[in-house]
Amino acid sequence: MVGGCAPDIAQPVTVPEAEPYTLDTGDQLRVTVFGQEEMAGDYVVNGAGFVSLPLIAQVQARGRTAQQLEQDIGQQLIDQGFLKEPSANVQILTHRPFYILGQVAQPGQFVFLENMTVLAGVAMAGGFTARADSDGFTITRRVGDQIIEERAQRNTLLKPGDVVYVQERVL
Repeated sequence: MVGGCAPDIAQPVTVPEAEPYTLDTGDQLRVTVFGQEEMAGDYVVNGAGFVSLPLIAQVQARGRTAQQLEQDIGQQLIDQGFLKEPSANVQILTHRPFYILGQVAQPGQFVFLENMTVLAGVAMAGGFTARADSDGFTITRRVGDQIIEERAQRNTLLKPGDVVYVQERVL
């Protein structure tokens, strides 16, 4: 020890867990139920947040994880007397798209990819226009039942359904 000071002891760092992905309108799913081939298929979460399945009709998907939806499907099959011990599986085939508006070459709807940043989204939209503020972004996203708008940076991670607005540069 130099100067009589105690050495710094590293404190454990708690890394926040990533929020589980919740389903919403536009997500495309593959649903299978073991031993029930007639229920297997690809389904899209509709505008009301439901998926329509054979036998049990509509099941709420909005705000649920894939695992929660599996449990809900199984429970409905039990409740409606179709199966005693169902085993459902839900896979996300494609996430709902994200959108970019404002000062980009080609504003519009784009396919979401995991770990995509705002800057990668701008690149998908053809890059910045000459009038763009290349550091001025806002993101509008659904969090639970609320729609929030927040400032973003180039390295902010996008989520499916986000609406990114690239602001105009102030001259």
